[in-house]
Amino acid sequence: MLTPGPIGVFDSGYGGLTILSEIQSLMPEYDYYYLGDNSRAPYGTRSFDVVYEFTKQAVLRLFDMGCNLVILACNTASAKALRTIQQKDLPLIDPDKRVLGIIRPTAEIIGSVTKSRHIGVLGTVGTIQSGSYLIEINKLFPDIAIESEACPMWAPLVENNEHKSAGAEYFIKKNIDNILSKDPLIDTLILGCTHYPLLMDKIRKFLPQGVLALAQGEYIARSLQDYLCRHPEIDAVCTKGHTSQYYTTESPQKFSEAATIFLNKEIEVDRITLE
Repeated sequence: MLTPGPIGVFDSGYGGLTILSEIQSLMPEYDYYYLGDNSRAPYGTRSFDVVYEFTKQAVLRLFDMGCNLVILACNTASAKALRTIQQKDLPLIDPDKRVLGIIRPTAEIIGSVTKSRHIGVLGTVGTIQSGSYLIEINKLFPDIAIESEACPMWAPLVENNEHKSAGAEYFIKKNIDNILSKDPLIDTLILGCTHYPLLMDKIRKFLPQGVLALAQGEYIARSLQDYLCRHPEIDAVCTKGHTSQYYTTESPQKFSEAATIFLNKEIEVDRITLE
């Protein structure tokens, strides 16, 4: 029998805060632990094996802290570690606990969004190289044509608080032009990195009329709410005290300062280690 605890939300850094914010907005009654592995970020350029090991360490730590459900609010971790953790590790660790990602929920809604059945995926090098969006979308919607574009500068622009600068526009326009040149019929762009919603104003500036940029947070939150409705046994072991706690493997002060970019509020942060 599981002891009720908070919902864990994990990311390699700060980007998952955009996911957590949407989840908190939709389901404020739950308790949440957010863990950012900032000391080892970014994950985007790391190998599958390293991302898997780091992500597994984070999941185990959140389990040890009392979480029974952990959301990998990181596209790279979802792409490179989720399936192995679900299929190989959870049956041995505790088959009653759950780990969910953010790629599948995004793939599930794309069929109702695109009209041309031509879409693009923008993400980190690691997410794009994994092919995870292509795999998941093709499983559900084999008729949809997909192009991908790695945007290695976008997340650093956000984390260095340069995303509102004029210089950011060069990289944003370059990558959008690149992917649209690959397929002019694209009418929907998936923002496959949790940092990218903070670039939305500039992204929209360079989108042709009729092309939609799709941020993940709102859809992830709805998917989680639906999941808990369909799995009352999991919902029953998620505590509901309207609280949120934040943890980082780096400097708490540094995390708190950067988190204001993503949450528009100050938060208290504790430091923990992963091994």
